[in-house]
Amino acid sequence: MNDIDTQIAEIRAFNRFYTRQVGALQGGLLDTPYSLTESRVLFELAHRPAANPVEVGELRTTLDLDAGYLSRILTRLDADGIVRRERSAADARRQVIALTKRGRSEFADLNRRTVDQLKGWLEHLDGADRHRLLAAMHAIHGLLDEHRQPNSYLIREPHPGDLGWVVSRNGALYSEEYGWDDTYEALVARIVADFVDKRDPKRERAWIAEVDGEPAGCVFCVRVDQKTAKLRLLLVEPRCRGMGIGARLVDEVLRYAKRVGYSRITLWTNDVLSSARRIYERAGFELIAEDRHTSFGKELVGQDWARDL
Repeated sequence: MNDIDTQIAEIRAFNRFYTRQVGALQGGLLDTPYSLTESRVLFELAHRPAANPVEVGELRTTLDLDAGYLSRILTRLDADGIVRRERSAADARRQVIALTKRGRSEFADLNRRTVDQLKGWLEHLDGADRHRLLAAMHAIHGLLDEHRQPNSYLIREPHPGDLGWVVSRNGALYSEEYGWDDTYEALVARIVADFVDKRDPKRERAWIAEVDGEPAGCVFCVRVDQKTAKLRLLLVEPRCRGMGIGARLVDEVLRYAKRVGYSRITLWTNDVLSSARRIYERAGFELIAEDRHTSFGKELVGQDWARDL
């Protein structure tokens, strides 16, 4: 099989595992009378105020269900006294639906069973494995949901493991996006190692941007001499670009460098990194020199940028 065929087979194998794991193949989810789809309908209705029924059309759109399939589900739930259907007070052409008192009781039982199942999963994992599980779920969600956009981030100091992430993600992203070879990752590893071994904690610092509990960007401020600092290793994960993280990281470096007594700051980049260059220009950096070089398996144009603080 070629790469895509192998990847498809792995995804299908995971789907088979997970549907079995959550009990989706059983006639009733978690030993209840409700299928997975019916349970999802109950979940949506339970999270709506009882006094504000949802239109059937809106429910169909939210769940992306076939109209006839949803109608059959609602008919069954209505017959069992789980939901109440009526005409909309605002538009008699539309039908609205809400859980009955019995329906809310049934959902509460289903919800308790779900929590117990997940608690059982987590209790068998240590803290590190729980973190890995949730990180993997965040990754799947972020990669496959084209409508999901992270809406917040935080900037913090590196935690244990973050510096390894800096090296790994620089190597992976620059290979994927620009075709750079592993000599770039080696360069980043040396920069990070020097930062750890030789850092002046009063005048050098690193920042990590975090989104959804995971590292999403980084930048370093290192000493060149008594008056000059250098901005290094600015990176933002592709899924988080457009949130202003890159500009915020550069601003953190500038404010820190000025506060600890530097009067000038420099950086080195390459002309192919157009998005980063736009951030530097907006932050007041000026291009002061260029040179052609062969590095990382590519013919590049290196650029030196600087600004006063």
